[in-house]
Amino acid sequence: MAALTLLSTDKLERSFGGLRAVREVDFELRQGEIHALIGPNGAGKTTFVNLLSGRTRADAGRIHYRGRDITGLPAYKRVRCGIAYTFQITSIYPNLSVYENVAIAIQGSDKFKVSDKTAEAGFCNAVLSVLGRVGIEERARDKAGNLAYGHQRLLEVAMGVALEPTLFILDEPTQGLSDSEIDGFCELIIKIGESATILLIEHNMAVVMALADTITVLHQGAVLAAGSPQSIRKDARVQAAYLGSGLT
Repeated sequence: MAALTLLSTDKLERSFGGLRAVREVDFELRQGEIHALIGPNGAGKTTFVNLLSGRTRADAGRIHYRGRDITGLPAYKRVRCGIAYTFQITSIYPNLSVYENVAIAIQGSDKFKVSDKTAEAGFCNAVLSVLGRVGIEERARDKAGNLAYGHQRLLEVAMGVALEPTLFILDEPTQGLSDSEIDGFCELIIKIGESATILLIEHNMAVVMALADTITVLHQGAVLAAGSPQSIRKDARVQAAYLGSGLT
């Protein structure tokens, strides 16, 4: 039985002045998959996911999520619909503790209303559970800004996990990580993929080929190719666009 379509776009467009950053993109994301979005610098990847998350408004085209047209929804309402998004540049609250960062995310999800001691205890357990899932529970009381870069990336992922998303968009999650940190991050992504559909924007082709069920290639704002990792690896157009990137 074919997997259900979780999110799709129809002729999605976005321009900045005379630059067409996203050009008539038709895209389909199936429920339960890890879907990688790749392309050269300037291909339109971040603009495209900003359109999906509601951080940028489309000039034309439609976005459907779980059968609903969400094209006009603001970002915070898309979060409440189950779409979480981590940034290419780490976005945490550096002057707050690790615990407080995740607590803010959980509060923003409207999943807890702390009104008595029982609810407060459950809230604390929920925060520590999320930190445990990404392996930084022991850092709960540390100041977020004092964490090593790799742990800051994990904290940002924890903030996304705290929202219990149906769709988790990860923009360049392995950027700036060491090889050993990347290995651990890949394991984490697989675990998250057990409960959420993942859209992964990534330059590291070894990571993409190891994790992705499906790959979509953007080039100059348009879809160049889409398919399995094996078909993308063999696609002559993709090889030409990625000359020297290690894809071939």
